[in-house]
Parts: sequence; C-alpha cells; structure tokens
Amino acid sequence: MELLVAIAIGVLTFSGVYLILRARTFSVALGLTLFSYAVNLFLFAMGRLHTGQPAVLSDASSYTDPVPQALVLTAIVIGFAMTAFVLILSLRAHTELGSDHVDGVEKPKPEPKQRKVKSKRQQAKRQRPGASR
Repeated sequence: MELLVAIAIGVLTFSGVYLILRARTFSVALGLTLFSYAVNLFLFAMGRLHTGQPAVLSDASSYTDPVPQALVLTAIVIGFAMTAFVLILSLRAHTELGSDHVDGVEKPKPEPKQRKVKSKRQQAKRQRPGASR
C-alpha cells in the first residue's frame, strides 16, 4: 500500500510539473491543480492516518492526528480558489490577446528556406574548380 501511494504521489508530481512547463495557460492551470493534489496526498501520507482510530477528544491510548487533516482541508479550499482565479485570469487573457499562450503571443514558425536553382554551367564549375577553358 505504501508503494502504491508513493507511486501515485510521483505520477501526480511528474504530471503536474510537466503541465506547468507547457506554454498554454490551461495546461499550466491543470498542472498546478495536479501538483496541489500531489502535495495533499503527500501530507496525508506523512500524517500516518489510521482507520478506526478515535479523534483527539476521546480518552483513548492512541488517536488520529488531526493536524494533517486540517492542513489538507485548508489546502483544498485554497487550491480551489486559486484554480478558479487562474482559470478566470486565463480566460480574460485569451479574450484580450486572442491566444492562450503563456507569453501572450505565439512565436511565428520559421518559413522553410528555399534553395536557389543553379544552372548546369554553375554546377559544372563548382564540381571542377580547377578546370579552365
């Protein structure tokens, strides 16, 4: 089970970082969301959550630590607000600039270079530079 949680955290982190490095605003917003999910899962894993354990309020010998749960709940609320803000900001930028590129303007693709057509005489001179008439 620990290996499965570690792999899930790794996949979410990798996917989030990959999408954050993309040049589109929606990909960046989705990457930030996935990265925050990975952090939340990491906080849960570090809190050593136990099933069937009572809360701190009871008089039990072992109890569940509420701090990781509170941190993750707060992170979920803040992450939702941040995601909504970033999506609204990216929609506004898309309508103003006409592009969803992070820099605002896409770089134009370079046109392929056209090769000059040489005459047969020029090609013959090039092949035999030492030959003279």
